[in-house]
Amino acid sequence: MSTEPPESELPEQMRVRRAKRADMLDKGIEPYPVAVERTASLRQVRDRHPDLPPDSATGEVVSVAGRVIFMRNTGKLCFATLREGDGTELQAMLSLAAVGEEALAAWKTGVDLGDHVAVHGEVATSRRGELSVMADRWSMASKAVRPLPVAHHELSEETRVRQRYVDLIVRPQAREMVRTRSEVVRTLRSVLHEQSFVEVETPILQTLHGGATARPFVTHANALGGQDLYLRIALELFLKRCVVGGVERVFEINRVMRNEGIDSTHSPEFTMLEAYQAYATYDEIADLTQQLVVECARTVFGSPIVRHADGSEHDLGGEWRSVTLHGALSETVGTNVTPDTSTEELRTIAATHSVELKDSWGAGEITLELFEKLVEHTLIEPTFVRDYPVEVRPLARQHRSDPRLAEAWDLFVFGTEVAVGYSELVDPVVQRERLTAQSLLAAAGDPDAMQLDEDFIRALEYGMPPTGGMGMGVDRLLMTLTGLGIRETILYPLVRSE
Repeated sequence: MSTEPPESELPEQMRVRRAKRADMLDKGIEPYPVAVERTASLRQVRDRHPDLPPDSATGEVVSVAGRVIFMRNTGKLCFATLREGDGTELQAMLSLAAVGEEALAAWKTGVDLGDHVAVHGEVATSRRGELSVMADRWSMASKAVRPLPVAHHELSEETRVRQRYVDLIVRPQAREMVRTRSEVVRTLRSVLHEQSFVEVETPILQTLHGGATARPFVTHANALGGQDLYLRIALELFLKRCVVGGVERVFEINRVMRNEGIDSTHSPEFTMLEAYQAYATYDEIADLTQQLVVECARTVFGSPIVRHADGSEHDLGGEWRSVTLHGALSETVGTNVTPDTSTEELRTIAATHSVELKDSWGAGEITLELFEKLVEHTLIEPTFVRDYPVEVRPLARQHRSDPRLAEAWDLFVFGTEVAVGYSELVDPVVQRERLTAQSLLAAAGDPDAMQLDEDFIRALEYGMPPTGGMGMGVDRLLMTLTGLGIRETILYPLVRSE
């Protein structure tokens, strides 16, 4: 059922524009033609004529098209600025002498800001030196029946996110983010391909959820008798199956979904890069991750120095800082915290710093919560935080020198986690024990705990070589490079229904 209000209740601008559309149809003019003549883009015209003096003619005749973003109509001469998708703008000039009385009148009465038009004519410059197409004819390419926002009124964040198409029309920064994201993803792929990684695609719909501690979205498959399925929360477990099968350098860049909160750094649907390298440890994977981030910065900015939206500059080059989880926490709370620190001592520290804890948490979970609440936001320069308690990293192998810890790191930049890396757990017996413990937590009501994936265990039983793995949030990487929030780096973020 249509929710559109009656014509009489529409805003005046929309009624006027709809009337113009109807008038065009009455005159046999198509307001939405299947195609228009277009022999050159606006960018091509500008590139071919970069330095023409004022009041010059080129002799080149073109057909161009674009969205009308500025208009000035006088008696016998009309000016319009056209813009195409990459932001390139070009002036069109329509004179009574060149297009004729009927065509000029139709332009004045029929064309509005926001319309797409096609203009045919000679490339020249105006008396003021503005590169232009001196039109001898024009046609409507697409009639906009909804007006653009007023140019000097800044769009609210809500409008920018909810109506991204409007944001892209009126804000150059939004269009630039689309291109920046494309360049970053292309760079990630390029660096990995150069190092002989193979890109694959793994299932989004899964019969079990695993690879991370997160709450999944649940759906069901009619073709499987209504069987419950989960939208994946991570790429990990299927990529590890690839390593078992002999694809020893493998990666995927794809969407994952987690049924969790929405804020400036979290989105229920986001893009992950995960990569796994056989015969590597979390040390080599840390080097790979740094290379990926720095190369993306070079692609976007030409150097490791990134420029944020607020104008600040930050150097991501050089040697990155590396600390241990317990060491960083100890420095922040002013008390020595180690893997031997008791649950009671940790709860006392939490109470001192007003950190709320769950009654069911053990020492590992409390240590992680203290770190997340007290330390994370202070890690501004790129920092690898290493060696987490085993119980909070069930898919990472035990540390080679301290079995109470896991060989795992988290990378933080500007106070936000950007990536995680492991020396992967490949022992199927130990992995079964850890996933069994996770499944018991899930059975006890923990919605974030992983399920026991028998097929994944079976894959490990065939033998997985020593492997290093990493996962990086692509949206978080864009935040690191640009200083923007996650809803600005995702083209169409999930928002509540209107």
